[in-house]
Amino acid sequence: MLKTRASREFWLLAIVALLVLGSGLGLRDPWPSDEPRFTLVAKQMVESGDWLFPHRGTELYSDKPPMLMWFEAAFYTVFRDWRIAFLLPSLLAALGTLWCVYDLGRRLWTRRVGLYAAWALLFALQFTYQSKKAQIDPLVTFFITLANYGLLRHLLCGPNWKLWTLGWFAAGIGTITKGVGGLALLMILPAAIASFMHWPRVRVHARDWRFIVGPLAFVFAAALWLVPMVTAALSQDNPEYRAYLDDILFRQTAGRYAKSWDHAQPPWYHFVVMATAWLPTAFALWWAFPAWRTRLRRRDARYLLPLAWWALIILFFSIPSGKRDVYIMPALPMMCLALGPLLPGIVRRLWAKRLGFAFALALGAPLLIAGVWMWFGTPKFETKVMADRGFTDEGHAAFAMLMAMGAWAIACAGWHRVRNGVVGLLWALGGVWVLYGVVAYPLLNPSSSARGLMESAGARIGADAELGLVAWKEQNLLMADRPAATFGFKTPWPEQLSQAMHWQADAPQRRWLLVQEPALSQCVDRSKAIFAGVSNRRRWWLVPAAAADASCIPHGVQGQNEADGQED
Repeated sequence: MLKTRASREFWLLAIVALLVLGSGLGLRDPWPSDEPRFTLVAKQMVESGDWLFPHRGTELYSDKPPMLMWFEAAFYTVFRDWRIAFLLPSLLAALGTLWCVYDLGRRLWTRRVGLYAAWALLFALQFTYQSKKAQIDPLVTFFITLANYGLLRHLLCGPNWKLWTLGWFAAGIGTITKGVGGLALLMILPAAIASFMHWPRVRVHARDWRFIVGPLAFVFAAALWLVPMVTAALSQDNPEYRAYLDDILFRQTAGRYAKSWDHAQPPWYHFVVMATAWLPTAFALWWAFPAWRTRLRRRDARYLLPLAWWALIILFFSIPSGKRDVYIMPALPMMCLALGPLLPGIVRRLWAKRLGFAFALALGAPLLIAGVWMWFGTPKFETKVMADRGFTDEGHAAFAMLMAMGAWAIACAGWHRVRNGVVGLLWALGGVWVLYGVVAYPLLNPSSSARGLMESAGARIGADAELGLVAWKEQNLLMADRPAATFGFKTPWPEQLSQAMHWQADAPQRRWLLVQEPALSQCVDRSKAIFAGVSNRRRWWLVPAAAADASCIPHGVQGQNEADGQED
C-alpha cells in the first residue's frame, strides 16, 4: 500500500510538472530576445551541415557555446518541426532538474522530503518562467544540478565512484553549455572542510586512487567540444576563425566576468532577485533560517553542503558589476533541497497559510483588474497596446485572457480559503501557467515572433521576389518565407544599407529591402517605400529599388543592433 501511495504521489508530481512546464509546446515560434538567435543558429546548422561553428546569418556566432543549438538541431532532425524542437531542451532539462532534487531529497532524508523539495522548485516563479523559454539557463541549471546530484550522493552517501565521476562529467558538459557550469565543483570545498573537522556522514575520500577519475571525466567532457573546435579553427587560414576562438574562450568567459560590460547592478542585486523571483518558495525562508542554524549546530552535513554551495554561488556572481537574474538560477534547486525537510512543518503554520492565500489574491487581482480596465478603459491605452502588439481583434482576446487568469487565481484562493492557503496558491499558479501557455502563446505569437510581419512582407512582394534585410533581428531571418540576403549583423546600419542598396541595384525589378525604420536614412524616399508593419515594438518598411538611391552614402542613422544578451 505504501509503495502504491508513493508511486501515485510521484506520478502526480510528474504529470503536473509536465502540464505546467509543457503547456503551449508547439503553439508558438521563438520570441526575442534570445530564442530566435539560438534557433536561427540551430536552423543554419541543419541547413549547412556545419555543426561545429555556429553562424548567425553570414557571421560566426561566438557569444555562446553551441550546446543548446545542438540540442535544438538534433530534436528538429527527429520531429521536423521547429516549434517543438526549440522548446524541448528547456522542458526536458527542467524535468531532469526536478527529478534530481526529488531523488536527492528521497535518499538524503525521505520520499516525502523529496516530493516537498520538488514541488517547491516547480512553482518558484523564476524556475517555471525560465523553463518555458528556449534559453541556455534551464539547460545549464540541469547540468549543474546533475553534477551536484552525483557529488552529494558520493560525499554524503558514498563512497560511490560512479556517481563521483558522473558529477565531474556533468560539470564538464555544463561548462561547454555555459562557462559557469564548472561552479558545481565548488560543492567539494565545504565537504572538504566538514570532513577535516570530522563532521559525521561527509567524506571526500581523496586518498583513494579513483579520486582522480573525476577530474579526468571533467576534462574529457569539456574536450568533446573544445578539441575538435580548436583544432578546426587553428587549421583554418582565416582570421575570422581565430577571432571566434579568442572571443568564445577568453572574452566571453574570464573577460566577461573580470570586466563586465553590461547589466551593471549593485552588490545586493541577487538578494533582491531571490526575495522576488524565487517567490512563493522564498516565503519559507523566514522560518527556514532559524531551523537551518539549529541543524548546522548539530553538524548535519546534509544541510551544510547545499547551503554553503548556495552561498558560494551568490558570492561568485555578486563580485562583478554585471549581473542578471538568471545567473543565480542554478542555486535555486539546492535551496529547495535544503528546504525540503522543513516544508512539511512550515506549510502547516497559520502564517504560511495566510501568505499563500494572500499571494494567490495578489496574483489574481491585478490580472483581473488589468483585463477589465483594458476592455472597458481608456481607448488611448487600448490603442497603444494594439499598436505595440499588432492585435487584429481590438485586443479583446488578450484582455479576456488576463481576466480568465485573474478570475482563476481568485477562485482558487476563495475555494481553499486560508485553512488551505498553500494548496490554493499551487492551484492558482498551475492554472495561470497553463493558461499562459495554451492561450497567450498563439495570441502573442504573430507579433512577438515576427511571423506576422514576415508573412505579410512576403505576400506583398510576391513569391518570385528576392528579399534583403537591413538592421534586422534574428527573428526576421528565422521567420522569412524565403532565403533572405543579409549584410552582416554587427555591421553598422549605414554600411548594411549601403551594401543592400548596391545588391538591390543589380536586379532592381525583383529585389526588395526590409528595413527597420531608424536605419532608413536620407537615401530612401519614404513616399515610395511601403510601411510593412510593427513587430516587437519596431516599425519596418519595404523598400523597392525606386525608393533607394544606391549612389547615396547613408548618414544620420540612429543606433545599431544591440550587443548579444541585451533585452529587446
